[in-house]
Amino acid sequence: MFLPAPPIYPVAGIREIEARVMPGAKPSLMERAGRAAAEDAVRLIIDRPGPILVACGPGNNGGDGFVLARHFRQAGREVLAAFADDPARLPPDAAKALADFRASGGEPVSSLPSAPADGWALVVDALFGIGLGRPLTGRHAEWIAALSHLPAPRLALDMPSGLDADTGRVLGTAFRATNTTTFIALKPGLLTLDGPDHAGDVSVQRLDVDAAGWLEPLGHAVRPSLFSTLLAPRLRNTHKGDYGDAGILGGDAGMCGAALLAARAALWLGAGRVYAGLLDPHAPPVDVARPELMLRPAAALPGHLSALAVGPGLGQSGAAAALLREAIARDVPLVLDADALNLLAADPALQRALAGRAAPTLITPHPAEAGRLLGRDTAAVQADRVAAALELAARYRAHAVLKGCGSIVACTDGHWYINGSGHPGMASAGMGDVLTGLITALLAQGWPADRALIAAVHLHGAAGDRLAREGIGPVGLSASELVDTARGVFNGWMVEANRSGNGG
Repeated sequence: MFLPAPPIYPVAGIREIEARVMPGAKPSLMERAGRAAAEDAVRLIIDRPGPILVACGPGNNGGDGFVLARHFRQAGREVLAAFADDPARLPPDAAKALADFRASGGEPVSSLPSAPADGWALVVDALFGIGLGRPLTGRHAEWIAALSHLPAPRLALDMPSGLDADTGRVLGTAFRATNTTTFIALKPGLLTLDGPDHAGDVSVQRLDVDAAGWLEPLGHAVRPSLFSTLLAPRLRNTHKGDYGDAGILGGDAGMCGAALLAARAALWLGAGRVYAGLLDPHAPPVDVARPELMLRPAAALPGHLSALAVGPGLGQSGAAAALLREAIARDVPLVLDADALNLLAADPALQRALAGRAAPTLITPHPAEAGRLLGRDTAAVQADRVAAALELAARYRAHAVLKGCGSIVACTDGHWYINGSGHPGMASAGMGDVLTGLITALLAQGWPADRALIAAVHLHGAAGDRLAREGIGPVGLSASELVDTARGVFNGWMVEANRSGNGG
């Protein structure tokens, strides 16, 4: 059975939930958090003797650390709690947690102790959590740098300290955890940009708080449950016309491979017919590897398409711009990628035409393309990926995926999703073309535009993950190897959906 898609909240949302829950919370949320983190920690050190080091900070995250430290002391483990801040300035709940730790016989030390001869059983980062909004400097930065290199399981409480909870940006320096126990719900910064490299394996401890019951989430982590009702088995009484005609427009001189990759992906994900319109006047008349594809001159794509993608290998010539203009005018679901996005970014008339479309539009920029579309540099896009993706969706009236580590799917209704499938070996030429083909295939088969984008992004990464498990990559994985595996993963999802009754 497919697991539910967990909600994701920015810090403001978590704070609002906490403010609503805390007045009547018994035991306190801090007590619940420290106990839950201790339960996660036990699983990390089940076979590891030796002392535990807990670095506690000046706020409530430090209080969570003192609760965890107390629980381990009471269980008979040796615990050293490092705390270099003024106890008088602790928030009330954190001050109580420190007092309770002292009552259990513990006493914090003001500097990081040297590692014992046999090393630490566990290192816990309870310095800042989600409460940090500035770059770390001074002693705290030195502590994080030292803790991150200790050869032991490294557990962060709520967020690795120094990692922005909303964006995944490193604020000066950030703790490198092997594991993170996060509280109440996921935060965006755990899942995108630098988050996955710093958070390690993430466990969500809800603390008996029904987050969605207190505040409706706009963000979710992508899981197949988001689109499982569309994974219906095909009827026996069917024909190719029931599965749509997909068009791929691109393939200028020297770049035909990009369009063919996209077309092959669309074919292998079930589109009934696939047409590839190629700009290169010397393009081959047939794809000998996939003779089922129907190759055409770019201007000769049929008018009866069910879905159209423009961009793979398109180039930025005047002819390419004219073809893009014509494609935008078609009343058909439209996917724009690669040079179609670069042409769009440079032409306000195209932008106005796109915003006026009645049929769905989907755009698939990487960060540099997103920057061009938004009129800013790549660093500004990466500084807040969720906000950038939402701005793209709103400005262009299009469902958008901002590709990268933790790809962000932003929909025109304001909902957003973070995808966790995929791996660094997929940072290679042609991967985006395959994604474009997968999206177009689902659109051609009648999937709603937002679900088609979410499913294709997740499938793309899941296929890469399966190949890596089979020893194909991550290093050296090529885009063409992904197509067959994506088909296999998708068919496996269909089997699972219909076995569990989730299929439509």
